[in-house]
Amino acid sequence: MLLVSLIFPFIIFVGPLRLSVYRLVLLIFFFPVVFTWLRGGAGRIRLADLALLFFCAWSTLSYAVIHGTAVSIERGGIVLVETMGAYLLARCYIRNADSFLLMVRVLFWIIAILLPFAAFEALTGQNLLLKFFDAIYPSYRDVYKEPRWGMRRVQGPFEHPILFGVFCGSAVGLVHLVLGYEKAFVSRVFRSAIVSVAAFFSLSSGPLVAAGIQISLLLWNGVFCTVKSRWKILFSLSLIGWFVISMASNRSVPQIVISLLAFNTSSAWNRLRIWEYGSASVLKHPVFGIGLNDWERAPWMVDSVDMFWLVPAMRHGFPGGISLHLALGLVVLGILLRKGLSKRQNQFRTGFLITMAGFYISGWTVHYWNATYVLFMFLLGSGAWLLDAKPEVESGQIRGTEEAARQGPRYSRFPLISTRAPEAPPTVKSNRGAGRK
Repeated sequence: MLLVSLIFPFIIFVGPLRLSVYRLVLLIFFFPVVFTWLRGGAGRIRLADLALLFFCAWSTLSYAVIHGTAVSIERGGIVLVETMGAYLLARCYIRNADSFLLMVRVLFWIIAILLPFAAFEALTGQNLLLKFFDAIYPSYRDVYKEPRWGMRRVQGPFEHPILFGVFCGSAVGLVHLVLGYEKAFVSRVFRSAIVSVAAFFSLSSGPLVAAGIQISLLLWNGVFCTVKSRWKILFSLSLIGWFVISMASNRSVPQIVISLLAFNTSSAWNRLRIWEYGSASVLKHPVFGIGLNDWERAPWMVDSVDMFWLVPAMRHGFPGGISLHLALGLVVLGILLRKGLSKRQNQFRTGFLITMAGFYISGWTVHYWNATYVLFMFLLGSGAWLLDAKPEVESGQIRGTEEAARQGPRYSRFPLISTRAPEAPPTVKSNRGAGRK
């Protein structure tokens, strides 16, 4: 319900509150998932859960200090519902590999359905989805963006082309490794290409960076699949490359990367100026941030902050920015260090971590808000089951002689193929043919 609701662009006002379909879904399920989480239905309460809860509490407090109680209740409530609501919904209802696979399959089919509309919009400039939804109920306005490479930047049913690109590009790693588990190579590549092409039609550097990072990591994982330490090698090479570039160039590594990945030079330097002025704002207001107030910047700069990981620190000070980083780091690091997973669980883990890597790195070039922020929190919580997962028994394996004896004969996933050798049939004595050779 939540994943499907993310593509409905209806704007619903209840008094002063601006709601949407996905916010209504989160409100309906908020208290059930909180109660489930508190009584242990999502496994034990973890530090990552508490870090996110602290982020919500500190955001509410900072709004109260800067803007007063009324704004604090309204804005803090939205932060709580969109952050903890989306995260706990995944924590509570995605508790094993099968439910995780089902989630990825639903996400893939949503993107696959959006793809032909995206292609039509890119080539003709007509946003059929927004026109259709707006004819039913007031929806987001169609935002005009300057064409790139002779095509319109696809907005789809979202508020901005960047959000469409982030939504589609987030699924590359998951679709390839989770949905493609034990599938033919052509099938895996075909599904991955669908979500990659959909993300491409946004023609936004941030989503394309996220998709490109995931594709690169998938290639590394596929080429060096027989090397056990391939991720340690990649991490070491990245550190060495960072050090060499820093020593050999008169520009910093982020400046070089942003200038290479941006569609044009002006947007690249604008992001560098955002970091410069945004980080100065955090240092000037380190405890509670600036809230919803305007931030100090050069006169020629727009008010948009295209850096997701910088915005919480600007709005809520260091405690807000650090707690959000901490929540992501605790989930990712815990899953990364998890031992004893089965082959399928291990591949699902790799897909999840690759997706989170794409989200994290692109978050330094784009801002996630509304539907994409909810999607990010939901996907973050969707992988937490790996922290509590018990190793699955692969086809043809038996956990041990004692357990096998206690549980009786085991069978593979194919009901007519037993994983145990059949017992020899009993010997039947007969006098027929006695004396014959």
